[in-house]
Amino acid sequence: MNLTDDLKLPVFRQIGEIADSMGREVYVVGGYVRDIFLKRHSSDIDFVTVGSGIDLATQVAQHLNRGNGLSVFASYGTAQVKANHLELEFVGARRESYNRDSRNPIVEDGTLEDDQNRRDFTINAMAICLNSKRFGELVDPFNGVVDLHNGLIRTPLDPDITFSDDPLRMMRAIRFATQLDFTIQPETFEAIRRNRDRISIITKERINDELSKIMRSQKPSIGFRLLDECGLLELIFPAVFALKGVETKEGKGHKDNFYHTLQVVDNVAAKSDNEWLRWAALLHDIGKPVTKRYDERIGWTFHNHNFIGEKMIPRVFKQMKLPLNEKMKYVAKLVGLHMRPQSVGEEGVSDSGVRRLITDAGPDLEDLMTLAEADITSKNPAKVRRQLEGFAALRQRMSEINDADALRNWKSPIDGHEIMEYFKIPPSSVIKEIKDAVKEAILEGEIPYSHEAAWEYALRIAPRYINV
Repeated sequence: MNLTDDLKLPVFRQIGEIADSMGREVYVVGGYVRDIFLKRHSSDIDFVTVGSGIDLATQVAQHLNRGNGLSVFASYGTAQVKANHLELEFVGARRESYNRDSRNPIVEDGTLEDDQNRRDFTINAMAICLNSKRFGELVDPFNGVVDLHNGLIRTPLDPDITFSDDPLRMMRAIRFATQLDFTIQPETFEAIRRNRDRISIITKERINDELSKIMRSQKPSIGFRLLDECGLLELIFPAVFALKGVETKEGKGHKDNFYHTLQVVDNVAAKSDNEWLRWAALLHDIGKPVTKRYDERIGWTFHNHNFIGEKMIPRVFKQMKLPLNEKMKYVAKLVGLHMRPQSVGEEGVSDSGVRRLITDAGPDLEDLMTLAEADITSKNPAKVRRQLEGFAALRQRMSEINDADALRNWKSPIDGHEIMEYFKIPPSSVIKEIKDAVKEAILEGEIPYSHEAAWEYALRIAPRYINV
């Protein structure tokens, strides 16, 4: 098969000519070749040459950029050239061998065949020659094109060796199946199950990188179902695995919170590209396993699971080595608040309830509403209709609150220094108590959200807190 018509970028001919002048073979490999068949655009292009990839990259950078845009990673034997809005990665063809306790290979120079043998999956093991005499020729020893056509993830060689050598490839198999909506070949999937314990030698950071790509896919539930089915989920994400299962007492069972969670994640993914909102969806019910109780009168309960879940988030993020920054705080906040829109709606959408919700959610109000609406997974049409009507009424009332924008970006209309100066008192808990009372009055609609009204109210209630 010849793919000359798919190599329209001038850089392909240029690199082929440079390699010819050096007496080198050079090939486009990996994701760019795969994406040609999937009709997907990519600006990252990987090249393999038989010989030094760094030497070829140096010549390419000199030809395209007068030597500029070259980054060399000598310890890895690779180099990158940035040119014409493209990122060109160069590496020499190599063969690899592994020690059992590390996924870092022992690398030796090799042939194109050696290089293709070491690739993770057949769909990533294709190469296109750029040398003038063979320009556009596809080298596909493992029938990757056929697997692409059939939507199949399969290893080029023995999957047990492939996954034992580099266990991260198990995560990559599931990630590709999720991103591409492909099927993992049964033999390959069974090898993942057999080798799942090998994931212990992979760092959390590498695992999280794959989880993040699964989370950003169109339907993340595919990946999490596969992780569970092969036994990896229990090992890499116990907090989510703990959601699995249904317990029954006196003929009463509860829904499987794992599958409910996956539906919520997919619902959020259908509405938002925000990765951390998707993480909030994945973790919104992690407090349920520890709060689950059986009540003979009403059945299974999960009281305060949202608040418990919110407190669990920092520990989960630390265990998973996820970022302990504003992203963690955002996820924790949404987990803690995810029940509020439903409860406010069920209470009849009172003005004070709406104001409190707006203030507590702040700039994340719309994300919270997206999560709350995605949390509706009941198969009872009447219940779904009732909840959706409640959310619609809540949205309508939020749009009618005059000071909604100010509440969303809440800042107390009176300053603590102002109180201290007027009443000649030192810093103390009294200041907070007065400010909290002012906030409460605003949220209850007793006074408008303005400095004048807040100050008058503060003067009026001050005697409750200080001797004036």
